[in-house]
Formats: sequence, structure tokens, C-alpha cells
Amino acid sequence: MNDIKFNGGINIAIKIPKSKYQETVKFYREILKLEVTEKEIKNPTVSKTHEVKFGNNIIWLDCVDNYTHSETWLELKTPNVEKATEYLKSNGIETCDELEEIPKDNHWIMDPAGSVFIIGKDNSEYSLD
Repeated sequence: MNDIKFNGGINIAIKIPKSKYQETVKFYREILKLEVTEKEIKNPTVSKTHEVKFGNNIIWLDCVDNYTHSETWLELKTPNVEKATEYLKSNGIETCDELEEIPKDNHWIMDPAGSVFIIGKDNSEYSLD
């Protein structure tokens, strides 16, 4: 299992309490003057989302009604999600897919400090198959 590879994805989600959401969107749009666009979302835990162009990355500002503080969630890509998940489990890292609804072929994990990562398929040239 030493052939497992991970790459950082382009998506970064910042989960923001409802009470701080509009102020945070204004910060990115009016103070940093970044390109900010509200996007439609149908998710049971996220009530609003804005996409922010952030260099080669996209920051998703997610309004979460039941949070008391913000959290930053990151994206990991790997050629084979199931093999990567087995590898992580063999190293004591369990999935926590109950965090938020995602496509069935992706998984949520946390690092020891509690940072959340979504693991999805990387369609790059290299393959583990």
C-alpha cells in the first residue's frame, strides 16, 4: 500500500456561522476585492454558499446555521478512493461521512487536529490500477 498518492484539490470550504456569514462575504468581496458569486445549493447542512476565486483555488463560503465558530475544510484527490480509504483505515484514520452529504464515491476524514478533508477521485495521468 505504499503506492497510495494524494494531491491537494482546488476546493477549500470555510464553514461559517450564520451570524458571521454576511460580514464574511463582504470581507472577501469588498475588502479583498476578490470575485465572489453566490451559488445555488441544496444541502441539508449548508443554507447558502458563495464561490470565491482565490488564485488557482476556489474558496467556498458555506453558511452553516448550527455552527458557533468557523472551520476550514480541504480537498484531497487520489486516483483510487477505495484503496486510499483502506490505506487510511490501516493507519488509524476512519471516515466520517456523517459530517455532510457528499457523493457516495467520496469520503470525509479528519486529521488528528480535527481538520476535515474530502477525498475524491483524481483523474490525473497516473493510476494505481
